Amino acid sequence: MIISKLLVFLSFLGHSQTLSKETIVMQTTYGTIKMKLYEETPLHKANFLKLARSKFYNKTLFHRVIGAFMIQGGDPLSKKAKAGDSLGHGDLGYTVPAEINEKLIHKRGALCAARESDAINPLFASSASQFYIVVGKKRSMEDLKKYEDRINKASYANAGRLFLLTDEGAALKKLYNRLKEEQKLDSADMVNAQIEAAIKTRNAAVKTYSFNPIQIEQYTSVGGTPHLDGTYTVFGEVIEGMEVVEFISKVKTDKRDRPLEDIRIKVKVID
Repeated sequence: MIISKLLVFLSFLGHSQTLSKETIVMQTTYGTIKMKLYEETPLHKANFLKLARSKFYNKTLFHRVIGAFMIQGGDPLSKKAKAGDSLGHGDLGYTVPAEINEKLIHKRGALCAARESDAINPLFASSASQFYIVVGKKRSMEDLKKYEDRINKASYANAGRLFLLTDEGAALKKLYNRLKEEQKLDSADMVNAQIEAAIKTRNAAVKTYSFNPIQIEQYTSVGGTPHLDGTYTVFGEVIEGMEVVEFISKVKTDKRDRPLEDIRIKVKVID
């Protein structure tokens, strides 16, 4: 059930996303970016508006910048960070449940929620505050085929992580570990075979992923980061100031992808 909700998108072909009435005005060191949020992601919309209206984002940095990929901000630790400090691990003590659907994709200019890695976050829950804006680039059909293969491989790996979160999976894993500690290796192997069989069954139930016509049109003509579709929540888009995003994406960075010169943010909401 969890897999079907998170890894298999709902079908919204032929429909466009609904933009919020509110406009997010993000002033940066290099200019202003204006964004709209999506009505289809109400949890992310409400959370972002709450933080923006409380002035949480003011004085935070774009702390991670990768050319032709994305620019990332929203780490609370960045407000008082010194030059060279490692950033990207700050949080607010909670996460936002994933709100992933097919019509909200990682096209150029998409506003998306950052999150912890699949290995420790198999439900794809979003960071409460960290976000990124997609830059990306145009992709070929050959590129998209490679990304489909990567997404499917990740989906199968995640099926195993999700199984181990169920009562049955957790109990089997606990039993397996106990048997190994007690050196009852034959019995442990039998339990491990049960785990592998259950994961194999779940893998068989995972729908093979393929890009739909909307994604293909967007990624081949406008560009983006297609390999992130299906595993990260997209909750808004840039409506003005994409040239500022592009400029920021090309600044010089250190080995951790942090800009050498601080790029500060100030956010307000226009209702």
